[in-house]
Amino acid sequence: MNLSKKIIKQHLVSGKMETGGEIGLKIDQTLTQDATGTMAYLQFEAMGVPKVKTELSVSYVDHNTLQSGFENADDHKFLQTIANKYGIIFSPAGSGICHQVHLERFGIPGKTLIGSDSHTPTGGGIGMLSFGAGGLDVACAMAGQPFYITMPKIVKVKLTGKLRPWVSAKDIILELLRVLSVKGGRGKIFEFSGEGVKTLSVPERATITNMGTELGATTTIFPSDEITKDFLKRQNRENVWSEMTADDNAEYDEEMTIDLNALEPLIAMPHSPDNVKKVKELKGIKVDQVCIGSCTNSSLADMILCSKVLKDKKISRNTSLTLSPGSRQVMSMLANSGDLFNIINAGARILECACGPCIGMGQAPKTKAVSLRTFNRNFEGRSGTKDAQVYLCSPEVALAAALSGEITDPMLYFGTKPEIQLPEKFYINDDHFQKPFGNNSSDVVRGPNIKSLPEFEPMPENMSAEVVLKVGDNISTDHILPAGAKILPLRSNLPAISEFTFGAVDKDFVSRAKKVMNGIIIGAENYGQGSSREHAALAPRYLGIKFVITKSFARIHLANLINFGIIPLTFNDSADYEIVKLADKIEFADIRNVIKNNKDLFIKVNDKNIKLNYTFTDRQKEILFAGGLLNWIKESMK
Repeated sequence: MNLSKKIIKQHLVSGKMETGGEIGLKIDQTLTQDATGTMAYLQFEAMGVPKVKTELSVSYVDHNTLQSGFENADDHKFLQTIANKYGIIFSPAGSGICHQVHLERFGIPGKTLIGSDSHTPTGGGIGMLSFGAGGLDVACAMAGQPFYITMPKIVKVKLTGKLRPWVSAKDIILELLRVLSVKGGRGKIFEFSGEGVKTLSVPERATITNMGTELGATTTIFPSDEITKDFLKRQNRENVWSEMTADDNAEYDEEMTIDLNALEPLIAMPHSPDNVKKVKELKGIKVDQVCIGSCTNSSLADMILCSKVLKDKKISRNTSLTLSPGSRQVMSMLANSGDLFNIINAGARILECACGPCIGMGQAPKTKAVSLRTFNRNFEGRSGTKDAQVYLCSPEVALAAALSGEITDPMLYFGTKPEIQLPEKFYINDDHFQKPFGNNSSDVVRGPNIKSLPEFEPMPENMSAEVVLKVGDNISTDHILPAGAKILPLRSNLPAISEFTFGAVDKDFVSRAKKVMNGIIIGAENYGQGSSREHAALAPRYLGIKFVITKSFARIHLANLINFGIIPLTFNDSADYEIVKLADKIEFADIRNVIKNNKDLFIKVNDKNIKLNYTFTDRQKEILFAGGLLNWIKESMK
């Protein structure tokens, strides 16, 4: 049996491990971050459960740390007080990025983890089965409910050889994206094996599992081996280690091989993580900004590399450089060792241990800037500057650009790569993690920006709707509901944040949707890729969207649409996408009965009958009929 199926089997509570069928998994751990957490905890609170039922739940503050108004600070107080009431560990602002911190201090090999952040698969770096999910799914898991997914295919990725100097783990995942694209991993778990695995540290493995999300993968996972044991030992957590590997004769649905010896520095060009080229092909492009950090490349090893390379050097006068250490532990160890001095002395700016520029929370580049970032996404406008040209790369490539002022191959720019020696024991100080007092009568503090959840009506028997938006391929949740310093503080205020829905795509969408209040969105391939933010489903629902019809959906967004009672459908013939136009009015006669009995669904558009497909489990049908998951749970508790 492969490793993925071993962990699934241990946690299976419903369904069978048959590809394409729905399975329910017991969840051991959950995490939330502050941009999604307020809504997730409002939903959990509405369920009336007195305490979380997971083995461990952690609430992190790492996204909305820019306190330019009262909204973020109010949300943080809400998160702190609700964590104390319901038995959740609270990680306050400054403690670090959720995925980096969870890997260091809380993750356990062989456990299941879901988080209200799409990069939760980072936990696969230590052999966890980790999934990104919408906040409502996380709330359900905290209430003791299973986490439901479609049983994915398991893909074996065999790593052979060893990376050459100045080639990094980032180049491994960029190579996968180059080969497979941002939709090449849909419905799949990528499981890494081969002798090349032994050459990768846990932070390197975590870089790969983190960006497996960009493949559209269900999740990604490495074995838990002696490398994992060594990492946990350095974190003084060797007691939670267990060996988790695939059997020697394990079977897989698909297999592929990557020769690490053959890789060279790669870079993702604007505006997609799969727009990958060799760095040497882009040599000479002037660089305005370099940002190193995010949950992808902010480990101690990444930061020490920066220190070693930048020692006694100065960054280019025309290029700015920022570094965001991934956790308070990393920052403390940099300060204690003297490595922080080398970084600051070279001219770098040190940012808070938080997501920061990755989600457009500060450091927006100048107009038409070229920005190299060690992050995981470079969608248009995500940086905060719509016309910025954002590239994704390794810390090695980023450092070469920061020093030279242009894109350049580190293998050609630098000499011998410095050896990174990590301490045998990492600095441990968990005092800043706030454990709950266990007093269920604790008051929950709610600021004026925190609004109550709206109530959505059940699905009617017949529906008439109008097309209010038509979009193309690879629409991301950033397109649907942007992040950034202006919008993220409104995550707990649905009426306010809904005003920004599709704002960068069609400035008239909100007014048009409000006027119709029974709207349809038409999309193409891979609709809803990117972040797990459930607001990208919740805000359209609030604006009256009843259907989304596409050629295909990204996994997490598809689940979020169902969770909030929006009916997701796909074209049986992709050519029919061209027929449907803005403002077309469509009748869905007897829609409830059609879905309930798995009947063929046809709509008439511009004198043509168009067949639409759907694949809902009985559970998903009940959720849609109830008007959303929260309604369904409330009904089941009566």
